[in-house]
Amino acid sequence: MIQQAESIQIRETANEPAPSCRFCGNKLHHTVVDLGMSPLCESFLSLGQLNQMEAFYPLHVRVCGNCFLVQLEAYVSPEHIFTEYAYFSSYADTWLKQCKAYTNAVIERFSLNETSQVIELASNDGYLLQYFVEKNIPALGVEPATNIANVAIAKGVPTLNEFFGHTCAQKLVQQGKQADLVAANNVLAHVPDLNDFVAGIKTLLKPQGVFTGEIQHLVRLMEANQFDTIYHEHFCYHTFTTLEKIFAAHGMTLFDVEELPTHGGSLRVYARHTEDESKPVSDRALELRQREEQAGFTTLECYTNFAEQVRETKRKLLDFLIQAKREGKAIAGYGAPGKGNTLLNYCGIRTDFLDYTVDRNPYKHGKFLPGTHIPIYPPSKIQDTKPDYVLILPWNFKDEIIEQMSFIRDWDGQFVVPIPEVKIYP
Repeated sequence: MIQQAESIQIRETANEPAPSCRFCGNKLHHTVVDLGMSPLCESFLSLGQLNQMEAFYPLHVRVCGNCFLVQLEAYVSPEHIFTEYAYFSSYADTWLKQCKAYTNAVIERFSLNETSQVIELASNDGYLLQYFVEKNIPALGVEPATNIANVAIAKGVPTLNEFFGHTCAQKLVQQGKQADLVAANNVLAHVPDLNDFVAGIKTLLKPQGVFTGEIQHLVRLMEANQFDTIYHEHFCYHTFTTLEKIFAAHGMTLFDVEELPTHGGSLRVYARHTEDESKPVSDRALELRQREEQAGFTTLECYTNFAEQVRETKRKLLDFLIQAKREGKAIAGYGAPGKGNTLLNYCGIRTDFLDYTVDRNPYKHGKFLPGTHIPIYPPSKIQDTKPDYVLILPWNFKDEIIEQMSFIRDWDGQFVVPIPEVKIYP
C-alpha cells in the first residue's frame, strides 16, 4: 500500500488554465507529478537533425478529482505520434511467449474456431495475431502506423491501416467484421478520446463477444516508482476502478481481471456487453476493486507523495553515475525504449554519463535518442567496447536482457537497473 504523506499536498495548478478530464469532463486542478519538459519519446533523430531545433512538451500528470483518471494533456495529436512509429513488439521474446500463451487460453475459454472473428486494435507488427492465423482463426489487425502495418501484412496478418474509433468500428461492422473477440494490448493508455474508443469497442463486439485489454496498472506504477513509463504517448494511467467506470458509461461490464508481471505490473481486463449475463463478474474483479479502494485510489490523498518518490529516484541514479564516472568507469545503455527517454531527459543524463546505448531493433541503429542525443548502436557494440556497466533502460525485460548479455561478465562488467531504485547486478 502506498504510504500517505500528510506533509505533502497535491499541488493545485491555480496559475495555469485547468484542462478537462478526457473521460468525465471535470476540470483538472490536481497535480500528481510534473516531470518538466521532454521531447516525444519515439522521435529518434538522424545525424543531420542534431543541429536542428527539437520540440519539447510538458510531462505534467494530473488526476481528476471526480473519476480519479490520471492523465496527461494531449499536446500532440495521435496522428503526429503514431503515423510512423519506431516500436516493434516482436523484438521482445518474453512478450511473444506471453502472447502465445494468451492465444491458447482465450481460444479454449471462449471456444474460438474457424468461424470466429478476432480483431486486435493497435495490432503493431502482427506479434499477437500471427498465433491466431497459425490456427486458421480469422484475424484482423487495426494499426495506425503505416510502416508497422506493412510489416504485419508481409507476415500474412491482415491489417487495416487506420486509427480505431467509433466510425472505424461502424465501417467494419458494415463489412461483416463484427468480432467474437476484440483485443487491445497496451493501447488504452495511448487513446486521447477514450469515450470514442470504448464506444467503438461496444459497436464492434457481437452480442456474446468479449473484449480483452492489457494496461499498465497505475497501482503498480506508483508503488514501484515507475515514473519513466510516463510519456506523451501515454495519455492516461488506469486503475481497475476507473476502467470500470469508463466501460460502464458505454454499456459494458468488466467481468474478470488477471494481474500480470508485464511492464512492471499490468492488468488484463475482460469486458462484455452489460446485457450479456452469461459471463458473471468474477471474485477476482470484486477483490481487486476492493483492494484499490482500501489502498485509497478513490481519494485524492493517495496521490500526494509520488512526486517526492520520483525526485529521490533521480538523486540516487545521478549519485551512482557521478561516482562511477569519477572512478573512470565506462557506462553504456541497453535499449532505446520510450521509458528510457523519459528517465534520461528528466534526470539530465547525456553522453557525459552514458557513452551510447544499443537496441535489437535495426530501425533505430545509427539514430540518436531524442533530447539527450545519445547514439544508438546494435548490441554487438557492447562486445566491442566492453563497458564496466550496462544500464538497462527497458527494466521490465531485465531478466531476458541479462541472459542475452551475460557475456559482459567475461570482463567483470555489471548490469544496472534504475527502477524502482538503482540496483547493481554483479
